[in-house]
Amino acid sequence: MDTLVSRSGLTRRKKEYEPPTISELNRLLWTKPGGSGHVDHVWPNLHLGDAWTARDKGTLRRLRITHVLNAADGKYNINTGATYYKDMGIHYYGVEAFDDPNFNLSPFFYPAAKFIRAGLNTLGGKVFVHCAMGISRAATLVLAYLMICEKMTLADAIKTVSAHRNISPNNGFLSQLQELDRALMKERRG
Repeated sequence: MDTLVSRSGLTRRKKEYEPPTISELNRLLWTKPGGSGHVDHVWPNLHLGDAWTARDKGTLRRLRITHVLNAADGKYNINTGATYYKDMGIHYYGVEAFDDPNFNLSPFFYPAAKFIRAGLNTLGGKVFVHCAMGISRAATLVLAYLMICEKMTLADAIKTVSAHRNISPNNGFLSQLQELDRALMKERRG
């Protein structure tokens, strides 16, 4: 633990950062003003949405999407894939994840964040992240991006996204985001 010296000269221990508890995170998610449409703009040039939007090329063209991250990729999920968007010139990244509290989504946090950042850093880049409903798997990867690349805490990332879209990552994903939050804060403190 770090030590702090107060103005009075007394030395005291500074507590290590602890992310909000699962119940506090759920309370934060329940008190949200965001929308619940098929797609919502949640961060500059970053959209979060559902399978309907992922399959609607007209909407993707209208939104000028250049990159798609599918958090529900695979034969038994939203099986679009890179070939589905080939005629649109869209860059594609698929994560075969399941909306199950026991599914470990954390190995995809950094690769997904890297893909989103690369898309946003492309001239005219607009990224669409989706899963089946755009509230759990995809939302978790967007939150991880905001934490990793935009240096937000988990609570701040939830507030940022929830201001624009109703999200509800399952408790397993929230636990994984807590671990990421803890690790990032420790890393930033040196």
